[in-house]
Amino acid sequence: MYGASKSLMVHGSIYQSDYYQGAQNFEGGSVYAKYRFLSIDSVQSHFRGAFFAKASRINNPISNQEISLDGDNSGFQGGVVFTKLMHKFALSGSASYLHAMDNTGGYHLPISNANNAVAYSLSAGYLLLPKTYQNYNQVNVNVYVELLGKTNPGYNQNYLDAAPAVQLIFNSVFRIDFSYRAPLWNNMQRISNNNYLVRLEYNLFNIL
Repeated sequence: MYGASKSLMVHGSIYQSDYYQGAQNFEGGSVYAKYRFLSIDSVQSHFRGAFFAKASRINNPISNQEISLDGDNSGFQGGVVFTKLMHKFALSGSASYLHAMDNTGGYHLPISNANNAVAYSLSAGYLLLPKTYQNYNQVNVNVYVELLGKTNPGYNQNYLDAAPAVQLIFNSVFRIDFSYRAPLWNNMQRISNNNYLVRLEYNLFNIL
């Protein structure tokens, strides 16, 4: 992941697993970019908007009806996200369009008219600690919850998941998230309905 400027971030991913094959297999990759077009900042408050786009090329068999560009489907995605920060409370929402294509290796979509989907999300977070900021070395403790949904009109299928989480940030550069994701509503065939997530992210500033 690379921050090219204050407005542009690019992100590349590669995928490997033994989920679809009998042994470890290189499954392909994806590229993602986000461009911030709106930034209204004030003291302890901001409102920001960004466009994002993603493209993937995957060589796995297609066995699920959910369109997912993270190692499952070849295709592209485009959308918009808005974020509002009000002191210790943050609210974010996004909407995007996904289009799936046949995977490489001769793997075809099972139904040609079910290759489009709409994804949407709404999240809210609150800063628990520190109660008062003194310096950037203080540990931040955030709690947040995400609502994550997707609709595929070709299959007439939908899901809406809830994902509560706890987030720790150390020295303003090292982030750890613990999250659990479960469906509130689901009639879509996908890899899994329930997920635990542990995320570790370290940011390197001013290296270029």
